[in-house]
Amino acid sequence: MDISLKRERKPTAARLASRHSGWLLPVSILAGLGLWEALARWGGLPVFILPSPQLFAQKLAQTLADGTLLRHTLVTLGEVLAGLMLGGNLAVLLGYLLSRSPLAEKLLSPYLVASQAVPVAAVAPLLIIWFPGVFAKVLICALTVFFPVLVNTLVGMRAVPNDLRDLMRSLHATPTQMLRHLELPAALPVLLGGLRIGATLSVIGAVVGEFVSSDRGLGFLINIGRGQYDTALVFVAIFALMGMAMSLYGIVVLLEKRMLKWRKTN
Repeated sequence: MDISLKRERKPTAARLASRHSGWLLPVSILAGLGLWEALARWGGLPVFILPSPQLFAQKLAQTLADGTLLRHTLVTLGEVLAGLMLGGNLAVLLGYLLSRSPLAEKLLSPYLVASQAVPVAAVAPLLIIWFPGVFAKVLICALTVFFPVLVNTLVGMRAVPNDLRDLMRSLHATPTQMLRHLELPAALPVLLGGLRIGATLSVIGAVVGEFVSSDRGLGFLINIGRGQYDTALVFVAIFALMGMAMSLYGIVVLLEKRMLKWRKTN
């Protein structure tokens, strides 16, 4: 009896992590800044290789004051959101259709897998030539988002138990009712997992498109900093991209918690 009580009182790793999560993030950030400062000050590296945190902060304040960072960030964010919506919606639609037709899946799977074997950086110049303007960047974002969301949608739809499908058919449920009340709720956890991956990959797609051809956006800002050996500006753009990707990932996580409350109550 005493042994069981002691086991129950023993804190688990998850509880310890949640208990100390409030100070772990600030401590890790301070440790990273300290290491960065030490490398910049005593590492013997020139400024154009590794700027100090002070130079980074000065460049960040400058780009915020003159509106450069906000202007280019909004351009990239618009491309990312448009590509995420386009690629995500097409992937969910095609994933649902393929889950209903095994024959169509067998016919299209080789082409879908082959399309992912080609790096986005190799396809980006062609898309820039074929679709000039912002739409090319949106397409590149959509391509990076498409495959992970498609695979997760297909896996989620196929994971619905056949017993539940038979139950819905016995209740004379229409295909729309089957999708709304059974297939979509059952596949939603897996689908949102793919959307997490797609949300971060879409940022990469936008930057690749801006690297190839663009006169605005964070990728363009990185090209400007690289050409001028302004590494502090490159760091500012990189940190802005990191913040954008982390924010999109956090939004998907919050959406997942909101839409999957029923899993905790069951």
